Amino acid sequence: MNIGQAAKASGVSAKMIRYYEQIKLITPPHRTESSYRTYAENDIHTLRFIRRARDLGFSVEQMKTLLALWRDRSRASADVKSIALEHIAELERKAAAIQAMTETLKHLANHCHGDNRPDCPIIEEFANSGQKDDDLPGINARFGVNGFRTEQSSP
Repeated sequence: MNIGQAAKASGVSAKMIRYYEQIKLITPPHRTESSYRTYAENDIHTLRFIRRARDLGFSVEQMKTLLALWRDRSRASADVKSIALEHIAELERKAAAIQAMTETLKHLANHCHGDNRPDCPIIEEFANSGQKDDDLPGINARFGVNGFRTEQSSP
């Protein structure tokens, strides 16, 4: 099947299939004499594997490792589980950071009068980032939030 058919069958866009080839996540498929890519059923299976891993948020490097383990029939399931558990921990860290950002923004929004006055704690917090303000819940997120801590500070 051609790249369009492979994209439809796997749920991975043709552009992403080409990208995965370029970064060597997948092996280049067979080409016809006129240089068209042709994909076999095992290629589609691999692309579906990648799509599912990508849908679960695995990085390209993690997907490379998972693909190698998938292809290795003598693999230890402990190796696969280790990658999954590391990914779970990272997802949980991100979820906690997002929750903390949400709480911080709720706090700021609740203290903003939302009227015609220029005073706004949201703008003031952004302008004074990096200065400690014990009234705000804190996080240390990798999402561009400055001056916050990972856990709620204790008194």
